[in-house]
Amino acid sequence: MITFPKAKINLGLKVTGKRTDGFHDIETIFYPVGLCDALEFVAFPENLKEDNLVVTGINIGIRPEKNIVIRTFRKLRENFQLPFFKIHLHKAIPSGAGLGGGSADAASVIKAVNKYFSLSMDEYMLKSFALELGSDCPFFINPVPSVATGRGEILKPIDPVLDGYHIVLVNPRIRIMTRDAYINSRPAKLKTSLEKIVNQHPSKWKKLLVNDFEDFAFRLYPQIEELKDSLYSTGAIYSSMTGSGSTVYGIFEGKPDIPDKLKKLVIYEGIL
Repeated sequence: MITFPKAKINLGLKVTGKRTDGFHDIETIFYPVGLCDALEFVAFPENLKEDNLVVTGINIGIRPEKNIVIRTFRKLRENFQLPFFKIHLHKAIPSGAGLGGGSADAASVIKAVNKYFSLSMDEYMLKSFALELGSDCPFFINPVPSVATGRGEILKPIDPVLDGYHIVLVNPRIRIMTRDAYINSRPAKLKTSLEKIVNQHPSKWKKLLVNDFEDFAFRLYPQIEELKDSLYSTGAIYSSMTGSGSTVYGIFEGKPDIPDKLKKLVIYEGIL
């Protein structure tokens, strides 16, 4: 079976509080984009005793046995009797880039196995299972534009406010640990809901739609802020770092003429 796990961007990201369970409460909007991995799995013969994962494409620096795809299959076997699999994961979504690539891969495994083996998990069960693998993993069970609160698992679908706009994703090949981003954040409540902000024209988002993790990332790696500035200089009507970084995206009203200094860092561009 073959699936194509899609990446996401964050439209705004506010850390609103520290939780007693060690996580943080957030408010953000998850928005799917066309950048995707490719994931194929086939059942192994019955006499084999473990999954076999081959990863191609981008080197994400994670040993196969530690990959979230393998962890997801192991987690599924805690609840269901499944064979072992031969798995091929082709990575196009960078790791540690704020794009949710690992969570997207995990959610795709859960959905595909549920369908292929007729496990009868409904959407609520799929999302509950996904949450055990990552806070943003439930979004990828049904990746439609959504306001996310709580840890990121409380999802409210919204209108696709960026339909028809052009997006450019640039990645400086810097990996930022999500844990460090949260440790250096300063939780505070939102004055205006993100949903209300994104219902305005994207050209008005610049001073209103803020990612709380940018301050930390920009202090640590000024080149990330420079990428954001470069996207604005190229004609973006809105630009932001996504998630805890380090990927930065620009929203354009049409296909931009990307300068050479940016082209080598572009990992995706297309119409939303």
